[in-house]
Amino acid sequence: MGHLGALLFLLGALGALADICHVPEVDSKLVQSLGQRLLPWLDQLSPDYLNPSIYVGLRLSSVEASTKEDLYLHSLKIGYQQSLLDDDSSDLQTKPSMGQLALYMLALRANCEFVGGHKGNRLVSKLKRFLEDEKRAIGHDHMGKPHTSYYQYGLSLLALCLHQKRVHDSVVGKLLYAMEPNHHLHQGHQSVDTMAMAGLAFTCLERTDLNPNLRLRITRAIKTVKENILKAQTPEGSFGNIYSTPLALQLLMTSPIPGVGLGTACFNTRAALLASLPNGAFQNALMISQLLPVLNHKSYVDLISPDCLTPRVMLEPAMVTPSQTEAPEVIQVTLTVPSVLPRYTHSIHVPAGSSLEDVLKKAKELRGFTYGTQATLSGPYLTSVMGKVVGEREFWQLIRAPDTPLLQGESGAWPPLAVPPTTAPTPKGGVVHSLQRPPKPSRTRPWITLMLKFTSFITEFLRIFM
Repeated sequence: MGHLGALLFLLGALGALADICHVPEVDSKLVQSLGQRLLPWLDQLSPDYLNPSIYVGLRLSSVEASTKEDLYLHSLKIGYQQSLLDDDSSDLQTKPSMGQLALYMLALRANCEFVGGHKGNRLVSKLKRFLEDEKRAIGHDHMGKPHTSYYQYGLSLLALCLHQKRVHDSVVGKLLYAMEPNHHLHQGHQSVDTMAMAGLAFTCLERTDLNPNLRLRITRAIKTVKENILKAQTPEGSFGNIYSTPLALQLLMTSPIPGVGLGTACFNTRAALLASLPNGAFQNALMISQLLPVLNHKSYVDLISPDCLTPRVMLEPAMVTPSQTEAPEVIQVTLTVPSVLPRYTHSIHVPAGSSLEDVLKKAKELRGFTYGTQATLSGPYLTSVMGKVVGEREFWQLIRAPDTPLLQGESGAWPPLAVPPTTAPTPKGGVVHSLQRPPKPSRTRPWITLMLKFTSFITEFLRIFM
């Protein structure tokens, strides 16, 4: 019976592990390498470059930047508190979005602070008014849509919850409805990032019990969202795509789910992450800041009771290897814009390893190509091409011919090209994605065609941090 009891105990333990999302340890040098990529961003202290997500990601990670973190938080406080004092009629382009303000509240919790005082109360009031406005836009019949996105809606709920600020049941109810089965967000265009952020907000509300009348619906919604994210897992192991995966893992790690193979799914995801990291897939600061907590088995929900005392490994600047003196190989890219008249098509020669932004800049210099961008936390957001400007729920879609969409996560800005990388990309003006050549390309034949298509397909993730 002793052996049988031990066997049953072992089988029970294995079954429990199968219900838990656990990402096994990765090489500490790999984690430090990711952290080192954030160090240059900590030196960017102007309001245009401040990104609360960077601070949150580092504080929830196993690495630290010491005094740089302190200075960065100080700069965040100055910048965001000043924006709260400015008159509401001031230039909207210079004011942070509600998503940015919500992330700022996460940064305060990451430093074990609660909002308070006049400025803190004003911040809470702004977020609550934002949610009320979005609730009205969605409507009593739920047939409308938020002015921004359900991602910002969920992020704002999460921020208020982490600071123990209650919102009305009807505000939470709008997000619950959107995440419940058979409702409009789940009819073919759900975003993994949006579901993950909603799930994190629900998990915080469940643990803090700020809306006890909705407790049952919140618990059911968490289960539904997790199951839908698991259904979105690709054969390679990613949830949605590799850039959506960190936020999805943050949610999946918060609690077990019996009977859905959660442990196996997360183990496969680890393999996908490890395969992508050496290839430089994670270069965007926002994406790195969402991944670092996962590698430390943390999530935004841990900011309910943050740990500000446990020592972390000190980051040192990465060693710079002297570059080769030989000239880089020049590659040819064909850029096509079929959504304007006359149709724009030109070939551009750029050095191998150029960023996507380099291609657009080169086209602008040489071929009369025009484009406009707006700064977001995840890099430049493409707002206009050849004079055609995006409107509400419209965006410019980047496609690698013939029909491969280029996506960097559903909270990202400019995506990398879906070409196996051969060299490490170099950050350029906040965009760090690179064009890489395939093995032994022809020097005279265009090896890749980029298309910029204008579309009004309703999406949640391209306007997250606007």
